[in-house]
Amino acid sequence: MPESVGLPQSVGLPESVGLDELCSVLRSKNAGPYLITLDLIFKDRRAYEAVRDGRLISRETIATAYGISEDDVAVLEYIDGLKAVKATYKRRHPAGSPGDTDCFGMAQEAPLLYIQLPRAAFQAVL
Repeated sequence: MPESVGLPQSVGLPESVGLDELCSVLRSKNAGPYLITLDLIFKDRRAYEAVRDGRLISRETIATAYGISEDDVAVLEYIDGLKAVKATYKRRHPAGSPGDTDCFGMAQEAPLLYIQLPRAAFQAVL
């Protein structure tokens, strides 16, 4: 769970699909003392391409999920060879400092589970 951010309620609407259904890996990790990196690795190339081509994961998507400003999303990168999206955002507190709740940044992926994408974008995949 992100540092002191409340998670939204998952709607689970039939017209939406969650990243947990599309990705084989959703993880977070340190990217130095001031940043956390998120890796979204897709199960299927067609699903990845639908997300990439529609820019369904954006700085705004990550910022909204984590309760931060878009300016705090330092990197958003689509990596075709890995069928992956990498996002890096600024930590609220430096790793290991007072107030830091996850020194290694390894428990910050939960908000990704609440991101809902339009199911219509994946008709050929799902």
